Amino acid sequence: MLEQLLGDDVDDSGKYLAEVIYGANDGIVTTFAVVAGVAGAALSPSIVLILGAANLFADGFSMGMSNYLSRRSEEDYQEARRGAASGNADGKDAWKTALVTFLAFVVAGWAPLIPYILGLPDGFRLSVVVTGITFFLVGASRSLVTDRRWWRNGAEMFVVGMAAATVAFVVGDLLKGLA
Repeated sequence: MLEQLLGDDVDDSGKYLAEVIYGANDGIVTTFAVVAGVAGAALSPSIVLILGAANLFADGFSMGMSNYLSRRSEEDYQEARRGAASGNADGKDAWKTALVTFLAFVVAGWAPLIPYILGLPDGFRLSVVVTGITFFLVGASRSLVTDRRWWRNGAEMFVVGMAAATVAFVVGDLLKGLA
């Protein structure tokens, strides 16, 4: 489906891997950072949903547009250096990389909010589990288009993501007296 939307061939299935992984990882991390920060500050679960959803769409849009501006800047720079239109060296259009980044961010970024959306008790503990599993699965999925082992890719993303989540929780815990 993504290939149809982007107009790319199936042979290029890994073409947007960087955008998918970057967007998904950041979507999970930043949304979980909100969840962990709010939990660390011992605030209401409804605050998690409000801040989580606001973050999900605002930051996802920002990341997509930042990706677009970054790609456009690189293309403009290369064009100015060569004095003529040089096209995209890697064949990726700026708006497509922006769209992939945004979609990956938003789709994966919902994971930490699922226990809160479902109104499950002990939402934070469940969010930690869902987030950890999602980090691992997104990381492991990289092996579909790379030669690295799935468990290694999954473990790598799990460790990096959970380290970022720990930072958010600690900051929330340290600042909880301000709320």
